[in-house]
Amino acid sequence: MDLGGVDFPYGHTNGLRELDGKPADLTVDEQAAIDALNAEQAKLESEYQDADELPEKVDQRLGEIEAALAAFEDRPETYDPAGIARAGVFVSIDSEGRLCADRGYVRPEDDVPAAGLDVQRGTDASPDEGQEVGASAQRTAISVAGASTEPEEDDEDPARPLPDRLIIELTAHRTLALRDALAENAAIAFQAVLHNFVLTAFYRFGSSGSCLEIGLRTPTFPAQAPGLRESVSAKAVEARHESWKARLPKSENDLWDALTGLDGAAQASLFAHCASFAVNALYETANRYNQGRVPAHGVRTRLDQADVVARAVGLDMVQAGWRPTVDNYLGRVTKPRILEAVREAKGESSAQLIDHLKKADMAKEAERLLDGSGWLPEPLRLVDSRAASVEQEGEAGPLPEFLADEEDPDNASHDDPQQLDAAE
Repeated sequence: MDLGGVDFPYGHTNGLRELDGKPADLTVDEQAAIDALNAEQAKLESEYQDADELPEKVDQRLGEIEAALAAFEDRPETYDPAGIARAGVFVSIDSEGRLCADRGYVRPEDDVPAAGLDVQRGTDASPDEGQEVGASAQRTAISVAGASTEPEEDDEDPARPLPDRLIIELTAHRTLALRDALAENAAIAFQAVLHNFVLTAFYRFGSSGSCLEIGLRTPTFPAQAPGLRESVSAKAVEARHESWKARLPKSENDLWDALTGLDGAAQASLFAHCASFAVNALYETANRYNQGRVPAHGVRTRLDQADVVARAVGLDMVQAGWRPTVDNYLGRVTKPRILEAVREAKGESSAQLIDHLKKADMAKEAERLLDGSGWLPEPLRLVDSRAASVEQEGEAGPLPEFLADEEDPDNASHDDPQQLDAAE
């Protein structure tokens, strides 16, 4: 699997198993070079620790040392030869135009299932001599009063597996009893759900190894927004995931004991991380006949519930790093909407400064005017239901600072208060 492209969408590695590689060993010369660089760095920092400002040459040299040390840390990783035969690499160009090779991913269809995965309870791993592979042994059943029973065999081997039907009936009793017992133990129930989530989020066969029929489904993004992979949120999610991955055991067989060893705060943090992958606050289109993957009412309900969760966690898209640019909004909407954005954030006078420009120039100037204003397009705004009710009663709140126009202090008072609240 060798895939190449200028860029890959966010989440393109979902569902793939990542090989565990280890950095290539340093040679004697490389280790000597690292030691020399560390010594030089320590010496320079000690000599100029009391200086208010570093000399230009010293500052430049420290930068060169840091870059050289970083190059040693970013050395290639080595993988098991058996894994290399199944794995592949994604080759692309990063945000700074450099070649980026992301190695060591295995597709599910190329993976090797765990030993014994296809061996079912009560069946032999290999066919009998003379029996065709894949054929099941024929067994004679006697019908008594409409019920099927096994034939009586006095000389039957006592070590022979129990009949499948009997095993199903016995495990049905056990399943019901386990449901009742789990319902009486909230702490273990929480850990069981956490175990299921972690299997799905971190391990190769996912929740198929869990006894809980709970699905953790991560929605994909049908449209890749500009800058999505480099966003603050994407980097935070990735860093958190890698941090947990380093703490969890390599084998899913050891996962339950590892989760038991975590304290309550750590379990809750890991649970929240895994649960977050199931969030779907995406808008979806439906045609005039309300036909689509999700009906229009379902999408509306989804977005309303997303608002509830967003308010609960105090989501602020401005703090999350989003700001209007030509690429992500201003260059993709009409001129009236560009002017509306500037008008809401900076007032009518600012909108009039650019209303005569062509769209490309208008979008560019609007990006400059909106920078730092905190303005958000409607799909990213979080309307406070309490603030909305106050507004309906005519109790207008104070004017946000970023809307104040120092050159024309009276201008903002003529704007629509609904627009001001929306910009906030």
